[in-house]
Amino acid sequence: MSGVFESTIKMVDGSYEDWFIELKDISDDAVEICKDLSEYSTKIEELGIKYDGVINEVRWSKADNVPPFVMDTIRFEMSKLQRELEEESGEPLIKG
Repeated sequence: MSGVFESTIKMVDGSYEDWFIELKDISDDAVEICKDLSEYSTKIEELGIKYDGVINEVRWSKADNVPPFVMDTIRFEMSKLQRELEEESGEPLIKG
């Protein structure tokens, strides 16, 4: 069995800059709130343990009120994290 997760970028109530990622395991509706990508990376790895580390799909979305500059920041941070993980492992994260 492999895991399927939904990751939704949302804004902190009342803030125009502060965001978080709501991470949901669709098999059991378990939800984790991640305040940054480092925490997200840790949480998705922890949730993936019950699938023997096999994550089949991550469905990304964002709330309507997430401004473009926040998305740019998140994309930049994700790219940086991906490069670091690939350098550490010596292989690409996305295969195929």
